[in-house]
Amino acid sequence: MAGENKLYGVLAEFESPKDLLHACEKVREAGYQKWDAYSPFPVHGIEAAMGQKPSPLGWMSFIGAITGASLGMLMQWWMSAVDYPLVISGKPLFSWPAFIPITFELGVLFGALTAFLGMLLLNGLPRPYNPLFSSERFARVTDDRFFIAIEAADPKFRTAEAKDLLTKLGATHVELVEGQA
Repeated sequence: MAGENKLYGVLAEFESPKDLLHACEKVREAGYQKWDAYSPFPVHGIEAAMGQKPSPLGWMSFIGAITGASLGMLMQWWMSAVDYPLVISGKPLFSWPAFIPITFELGVLFGALTAFLGMLLLNGLPRPYNPLFSSERFARVTDDRFFIAIEAADPKFRTAEAKDLLTKLGATHVELVEGQA
């Protein structure tokens, strides 16, 4: 039936960053793949606890910056030496020192745009709705609570096992979350 809610996953609440880090390590060791941790502030070491690989965003931004700088230099060379050559005071048609400011600025522009668009792409944004928003307790994630959500789409997911694991890891509250992913 269209519009019918189905199980999205299990949501567990923790009281401290230390508890969250410990739980993240154990959830990763249990073999879950589709899960995430939520915190009101960055928690040092959570990437390692979750087993996340380094982001490719730095390399994407670097390639964008090099592309922008190259296009900037190419554009200026084309305009001054090929498309509309003007000999002024006997100076060479391609005087690269004069082209450095525009080359630098286009490198910065392309690098920044690549970083912005790459961040949106890698984060799966924009995503205006998440089924976790239906949980009243999850609203505290922006204030003083820490959460782990294990998605039902995970191949290893079994409702009872996931709830039991999170309870054993010290969760103060565990609940099922329904909604369209």
